[in-house]
Amino acid sequence: MADALAQSSSPSPRVRASGSLVGRLVLLAAGWSIALLIGAGVALSISFRDHAVGEFERGLVEDMDSLLAGSTVADDGEVIAPFLTDARATRAYSGKYWEILDPAHGPGMGDPVRSRSLWDQTLQFPSDIPTRLAKSKNKTAFYDSVGPLKQPLLIAARSIILPGRAGPVVFLVAEDRGPIDRDLQTFELTTAVALVLLGTGLVAAVVIQVRLGLHPLFAMGREIADVRRGRAQRLTGRYPRELQPLASEMNALLDHNQEVVERQRTHVGNLAHALKTPISVMLAEAESRPGPLADVVSRQSAAMREHVEHHLRRARAAARQQGSGERTAVSPVLAELSRTLERIFQDKGVLIEVEAGEGIDFRGERQDLQEIAGNILENACKWCRELVTAGVVDKGPEAFQLIVEDDGRGLAPDKRAEALKRGTRLDESAPGSGLGLAIVDELARAYGGDVELSHSPLGGLKIAVTLPRAG
Repeated sequence: MADALAQSSSPSPRVRASGSLVGRLVLLAAGWSIALLIGAGVALSISFRDHAVGEFERGLVEDMDSLLAGSTVADDGEVIAPFLTDARATRAYSGKYWEILDPAHGPGMGDPVRSRSLWDQTLQFPSDIPTRLAKSKNKTAFYDSVGPLKQPLLIAARSIILPGRAGPVVFLVAEDRGPIDRDLQTFELTTAVALVLLGTGLVAAVVIQVRLGLHPLFAMGREIADVRRGRAQRLTGRYPRELQPLASEMNALLDHNQEVVERQRTHVGNLAHALKTPISVMLAEAESRPGPLADVVSRQSAAMREHVEHHLRRARAAARQQGSGERTAVSPVLAELSRTLERIFQDKGVLIEVEAGEGIDFRGERQDLQEIAGNILENACKWCRELVTAGVVDKGPEAFQLIVEDDGRGLAPDKRAEALKRGTRLDESAPGSGLGLAIVDELARAYGGDVELSHSPLGGLKIAVTLPRAG
């Protein structure tokens, strides 16, 4: 019977947690959003850069067309540049430059014709440009270079055969690209800041959406916790269509579990009732016929009655653990028991010191707490010299420990496990049935707790009982 109760009330094996559901959903949505925003930012930057550089190159081509349109060839074959193409080309190191080179003069290309803005400087002419120009005649080639003041330049080069000349002439038009580079940096920074703010907003919106979307699931979790703590018997909340079947199945499981426990309690009660009558008859007959046989029958009948009561207590505790949630304040129970036991053991001069903090309640019936605390306090009073202490230790929101110590001679470590066995009496000279600590152990286990025996700083035995705490 006890095994059936333990099986019906024991929790199913835990599924190993693998992270937060909210975290998964947020991480997935945020990951996709951030990836898309990064892709959009890169695409915007590339598009803007291509457009800005393209416009810059078109401006250089227009300047080159103006330079070509105004250039003429003298009788001796020298190229004569127009007097004015761009006002900036007349100011020294203004950032706007042009130059006309003759490839026939070799690597240095002779004395070039150049804008006044270059002053006594020349534009850099990479060695691969003539080859590039030869492959694409009448087309403009672009390359980056450095100007007279070390500013970055974008240079447009074109090889043209002017009327009156047999060989080609290379035209170079250059402009400081610093302003456009700064515009590109400003655009990229502004875009990055805007996308970061947008991404932050999207992640926050995803978090809020997930939290609101999963709110019914969290509410169901809280209701299930209330059922487990004994604050409720069923799930009563209204849930979305997706969760309502789960809530219905959970309520059906709770009803079935309660039905099984009640049926087992009934069976135990019926069995106990059926045994009590024969036991009472045997005790009555033994008392009416004194003798050695009557003494044996009396002792064994009393032991049988103790066993029946023990199993009844265990069945009740297991059923109450599944019930609607009694709560019992610990401090008043300990105070009441200490006063009663001090009167019982007043001839021995026992002093019981109780230190039980307020606000800790036992999740169970008062009768069970009285039986647990009463047995361990009585055991301590029986074996102490004169001092017994009782206290409560907070073990978090789910449990507490009831600790009782005495200043007696204690119990050897190899005898502690044996002391919790039913019917075991380690000292036959002391009164008792040997069921006290066994009852405590089985009641504590029925409530999901345990009993630990150890050495007390007072010199005797320390008993720590872990019990469920009412939230």
